[in-house]
Amino acid sequence: MTNPSTFAPASPQDFPIFSRTVHGKPFVYLDAGATSQLPQAVLDAVRDFETQSRAAVSRSSHQLAGEATLAFDAAREKVANFVGAGANELVWTSGSTMSLNLLAYAFSNATAGRGGAEAEMFALGAGDTIVVTRAEHHANLVPWQELCARTGATLRWLDLDSEGRIDLDTLSVIDESTRVVAFTHVSNVTGALSPVAEIVAAAKRVGALTVLDACQSVPHMPVNFSALDVDFAVFSGHKMLAPTGIGALYGRRELLEKLPPFLTGGSMIETVTMESSTYTQPPTRFEAGTQPVTQAIGLGAAVDYLNAIGMDTIAAHERELTGILLEGISQIRGVRVLGPLSPENRTGVVAFELEGVHPHDVGQILDADGVAVRTGHHCAQPIHKFFDVHASSRVSLAPYNTRRDVEVFLESLAKVRPFFGLEG
Repeated sequence: MTNPSTFAPASPQDFPIFSRTVHGKPFVYLDAGATSQLPQAVLDAVRDFETQSRAAVSRSSHQLAGEATLAFDAAREKVANFVGAGANELVWTSGSTMSLNLLAYAFSNATAGRGGAEAEMFALGAGDTIVVTRAEHHANLVPWQELCARTGATLRWLDLDSEGRIDLDTLSVIDESTRVVAFTHVSNVTGALSPVAEIVAAAKRVGALTVLDACQSVPHMPVNFSALDVDFAVFSGHKMLAPTGIGALYGRRELLEKLPPFLTGGSMIETVTMESSTYTQPPTRFEAGTQPVTQAIGLGAAVDYLNAIGMDTIAAHERELTGILLEGISQIRGVRVLGPLSPENRTGVVAFELEGVHPHDVGQILDADGVAVRTGHHCAQPIHKFFDVHASSRVSLAPYNTRRDVEVFLESLAKVRPFFGLEG
């Protein structure tokens, strides 16, 4: 019979890194919100490609090129299916930051007249507004700030309630001037789920395009972009048991066909003369240069691994651990959670402030017990300012985490304030 304290739907034994120790202690990794660990199945897929079929895709007629192209195309198909998209709606990028910058710069190009009449729907100017939220990761804030600076558009934002959830009373910032609404699916600080349906409906009423940052949702729950009815969405492989350097931009097919490219060069062209060039259809229109073949294959293998477990199973397991974590953390004096205090409508991303102790000191003491968490502002300074803190410590769960992982963290956290001579 499985010991419930050691159970996880993604067995820790599948992850070679958990065979190691840290400072002589068993390794407890609670930082998947930054970067998750890799199962052996993903490592094997990457190694097999690199040692058996490594070649450029869609460029040559030799056998290895054919094998590489088939594997690359298969990875796109399975990852697209995983998020409820068509393969022709999924653009490979290096990650969500790149995906969001691609969009913002493509809108700039449309504003400059590139893409012709079809692309005019993406052009912005003075009098137009872009709406984000105060909960955004900098990757879904700074590119839109820069786009406003380049085009003359104005940035507005949805605000937050006392728990750090998006305050629907501020939906009025989405009005007839709004052209783009970009928002997080799950906050990387509070773990709070955004009210996607309400935000999308408000955007549709005024004809605005929607952009969903799904970095913290796709690895942890079933996500279907078509069902969510968003126009664009982004996510990153390194947060979902896949290698670094791979992510994706989802876009409705009819929108990608009208969007002008951002990066140009090889792979994305149709015809090139000394005077001008024409570009291929999506998604390759947005994939200039050598493709991230190995990384895409690794992401495809990660999707296979997650599908074998089932995203409903993963979501239920992480919800249970989140409840244990929140309950346990509430028993430790001096802890203030930045975000909802119950596991409903949130994920296992839990940022907190420990009274009288700097977050980096919290992280170092936990590390001495073999426990890895994130410390800092988590690339989300505005929401930290909202909670009136400069930085925080953050636990973020993954399918391989167990109840015992949470218990070890709580035991270690309870020792931090007494270590500094503060009342425990």
